[in-house]
Amino acid sequence: MVSVEGTVHSGFEPLADAFTRAFEGRPTMGAGLHVFIGGESVVDLWGGVADARIGRVWERDTPSVIFSCTKGLVSILVARLVQEGRIAYDAPVSHYWPEFAAEGKDEVTVGQALAHQAGLSAPRRDLDEDDIVNWDRMVDVLAAQAPLWPPGEGYAYHALTHGWVVGEVLRRVTGQPVGRCFSEQIAAPLGVDAWIGLPQALSGRPAHLQVDPALSALWAEEGRKPEPNWPFKAMTLGSALPADLVTEEGGFNKQRIRSAEIPGAGGIATAEALAAMWSATVVETRGVRLLGERVIADATRTQSEGASVFGGEPPYARWGYGFQLESDARRYLGGGCFGHDGAGGQVGFADPTRQIGFGFVTNWMMGPEDRRATSIIEALHAVV
Repeated sequence: MVSVEGTVHSGFEPLADAFTRAFEGRPTMGAGLHVFIGGESVVDLWGGVADARIGRVWERDTPSVIFSCTKGLVSILVARLVQEGRIAYDAPVSHYWPEFAAEGKDEVTVGQALAHQAGLSAPRRDLDEDDIVNWDRMVDVLAAQAPLWPPGEGYAYHALTHGWVVGEVLRRVTGQPVGRCFSEQIAAPLGVDAWIGLPQALSGRPAHLQVDPALSALWAEEGRKPEPNWPFKAMTLGSALPADLVTEEGGFNKQRIRSAEIPGAGGIATAEALAAMWSATVVETRGVRLLGERVIADATRTQSEGASVFGGEPPYARWGYGFQLESDARRYLGGGCFGHDGAGGQVGFADPTRQIGFGFVTNWMMGPEDRRATSIIEALHAVV
């Protein structure tokens, strides 16, 4: 039986029960859960195993790779610059990044790039690990590439490329690498443990990631589909990453990858950090308010939904300007909520109406059958 530690405020015990049930049948799993309401912590739980190879337990301050939750954090950065008047969602990406106009992409807007409509969900040529740890090389490849479909005419999830396209807009506007911009604008003011590009000195802190066999089998089946399989290539970029995103020592278990700025999927954070950052988008948290109501309303209008240009089976996700919205694919607490989930089970979101910030992180990666975070969110819905 996994030992769960931490605290919950009176009335939130059902979340502790749901969190504890998430470990059933998964003896080497580790996870953290944190919930803020009205800017105050009401749930702070952790448990399990951070690194099964050496028996390291999951502590309160154990961070883990949050995968595509990182897209949500980058979208917060963009929204902050929109409310400052430094970026416009309807402005062409090439207004800030002239080289991006190549191959008919001159009219692709920032909003379309955020909403997975830019036609760059995967690279046309195979990339390797040396490419994805080199920021300049990645943005040059994407700037020069012809889109896979006419931009704006449908969408497909930009699983990894999203971060370099949007991150380069941020770099051109702020003059800072996206990791530094994130630290100065969000992580440092809130005093949280979160990074886009993990410092070498902290390489021993993150949890070691493991992949559930069912998820590995799913990706193996996907990899056997006929070429060009653009959704599969969106995850691997050719030979840059394994389909599971991790191996025992490779992919996002490798410090070389974790230290690189990969803002489509490479963020690292504790559950507390994830919850605090989302809380601060909707209510003052630790003296910080990240977004105003006007930009939230604009950024969370539906931009992309339904089947992608490459098809796929329901349930389908729904997107605003980079934010994942309530849908059959990702349930939050109802309309108005916005956030982002991440590969393997990570979830972070905000509820403006109830002033909630939520963060769940785990190192045991599961696929579509995963209901761990969903069950916790359902328990939260029942008590608020």
